[in-house]
Amino acid sequence: MSVTAAAGFEASGVVAGLKSSGAPDVALVVNRGRSTAAAAVFTSNRAKANPVLWSQQVIADGRVDAVVLNSGGANCFTGAFGFQTTHSTAETVAAALGVSATDVLVCSTGLIGVGDQTFRDKVLSGSTAAADALSVDGGLDAATAIMTTDTKPKQAVVSGDGWVVGGMAKGAGMLAPGLATMLVVLTTDADVDASGLDSALREATRVTFDRLDSDGCMSTNDTVVLLASAESGVAPPAGDFAAAVTALCADLAEQLQADAEGASHDIRIEIVGAASDDDAVEVGRSIARNNLFKAAVFGNDPNWGRVLAAIGTTSAEFDPYDVDVTINGVRVCHAGAPDRPSDDVDLTPRAVHVLVDLKTGPVEATILTNDLTHDYVHENSAYSS
Repeated sequence: MSVTAAAGFEASGVVAGLKSSGAPDVALVVNRGRSTAAAAVFTSNRAKANPVLWSQQVIADGRVDAVVLNSGGANCFTGAFGFQTTHSTAETVAAALGVSATDVLVCSTGLIGVGDQTFRDKVLSGSTAAADALSVDGGLDAATAIMTTDTKPKQAVVSGDGWVVGGMAKGAGMLAPGLATMLVVLTTDADVDASGLDSALREATRVTFDRLDSDGCMSTNDTVVLLASAESGVAPPAGDFAAAVTALCADLAEQLQADAEGASHDIRIEIVGAASDDDAVEVGRSIARNNLFKAAVFGNDPNWGRVLAAIGTTSAEFDPYDVDVTINGVRVCHAGAPDRPSDDVDLTPRAVHVLVDLKTGPVEATILTNDLTHDYVHENSAYSS
């Protein structure tokens, strides 16, 4: 299960010294296929890191030969020097591979404000080393090198009819809609042009990564890129390809949720009976961002009143006294009033399912989140120390 599962791709992950732990911290994914079609989506945060600013220009023509990624420093709010570091990184990779720097996507993750000469030197030397280490078996190394506070690498593969989609992701904190704090590289050997890739990727991220809301905090570096080599020689129907990309993104999004910093519960908030998609998503996100509700789940307290209170802050169409709330299979609220006793709800398992029926229409949506724990507060209070 790796970013090199699709034919035509090589990857690597090396130690450049960016992390004090000595763990791998520079990764490279290269498309060696007959096609270099690509698509990408980025953070919607107005405060964008230098690699995002660079990569938005690179992807404009729908072609990408390589993606270089570093952990150990976000290269964000590092001024003109930081943007030049990104440009130099692309040039270093391009020289090693014999391609154009304007076809090299650059991604960074780590602490904001890190980007001095030492950082640049390590990223550039690591990029050269990563190019030398490329292998069709290098997917796991690459997935490991992009980790920051992640506890495990995240990889997934979905097989089509004679073609494959594979990918890797990183992310554990600052997970909120707008792509969450993630770097994701997806690859396929299907024969799909840049327009088809863009359509499939945007639909997939809309219902997966953009519906992962761990802590309501949006990052500056989020990037999700999809590369196609066409090495399978198969041009799948657009619907089949989009479904595979969505399934792959859903798998990776759930892995990100499961690795959220300090979380002890994975919460799936399912909204049904909504009048519109916007209503369903708004209600789900409101619950996912409600710290009182998330703290209650951490304490194994099925406090459904906090769910209704969160819903009430939205502009969605619903009658507060006609809403049902079910937690882990127990309907604790019916028509805005108590139903079965809260003591009937078992919140000791890690998986928590919250079902909210708005009873205003046929639309459904699911938002993924997690509980608010002591460990999350501690880890993020000491992140830069």
